[in-house]
Amino acid sequence: MKHHVTHLLHVIKRAIPLVAFCMLVTLTATAQEPDKRHVTPVKPETNQVKPPPKGTDEKIIQQYISGDSAAAIAEARKDSLRRVYHHYPKITDISFGLNIAEPLFMIFGQRYASADVSATLNMWNRLQPTVELGLGWAKSTPDDMNFTYKGKPSPYFKVGANYNFMFKNSPDYQFIIGLRLGFSTFSYDVTNIHYRNSYWKESINGDITGQHSHALWGEAGAGLKVKLWGPISMGWMIRYHGIFSYGKSEHSTPWFIPGYGPRKGSLGLSLGIYYTLPWRSKPQDKAPNDSMTETP
Repeated sequence: MKHHVTHLLHVIKRAIPLVAFCMLVTLTATAQEPDKRHVTPVKPETNQVKPPPKGTDEKIIQQYISGDSAAAIAEARKDSLRRVYHHYPKITDISFGLNIAEPLFMIFGQRYASADVSATLNMWNRLQPTVELGLGWAKSTPDDMNFTYKGKPSPYFKVGANYNFMFKNSPDYQFIIGLRLGFSTFSYDVTNIHYRNSYWKESINGDITGQHSHALWGEAGAGLKVKLWGPISMGWMIRYHGIFSYGKSEHSTPWFIPGYGPRKGSLGLSLGIYYTLPWRSKPQDKAPNDSMTETP
């Protein structure tokens, strides 16, 4: 028993220096703790300027260095906006389209149609110059009319541009308004003319053939274009149009104008299938030091 007590006292005697060292370390750390609590997350005001993050515009860095912090903050805000919105290249894509609206209407009984192909250049995913070339024809007896109108297949063309209001988004989905200037030169016949003189009680039948005319008109429209799959898209546009001038002959006036429709009409609809060739596969974000003046 005495031996065990002696061994325990020996162990305690050897442990006293280690315990004292641990207590000293603890007291030292405790003594330094008030200094650590003095440090706050807020950096004190000094004459030094904290450098901007890596990748910041060189112009902003120079403003920080020169001490113009207000200008640097304003420029940094513009830089952040440039990073948020995509900036598409000058030529974003090229689309080729086929307008099939009126040929489809003929399936449901319409007796006239205009069909065209188009080419559209998409610039900055915003401004879209376009050209349309097509043929128009007719063979119809208008309601409440006393003749049959036969318009021979004749060419027409339109030039104009669209504006995409969804230019900040993907070119796959567009809301556009457009303006067009159209022109056509064409030939037509007016047959089966039936006229009854109420006074003489006589009926007159006849034909007027080989007539030639031309027309110039303008259009304004709005519509949507959406991607179906791959490079294939579909779009439609409601168009309001009006004639600037058209050719008249001594014996007749045209009832149908290729590319326009019935002369007295004011509304039209186009339904297009488009094949798009991307100029670049992805939108190009402007580098922070690029000028914003490139986009119109």
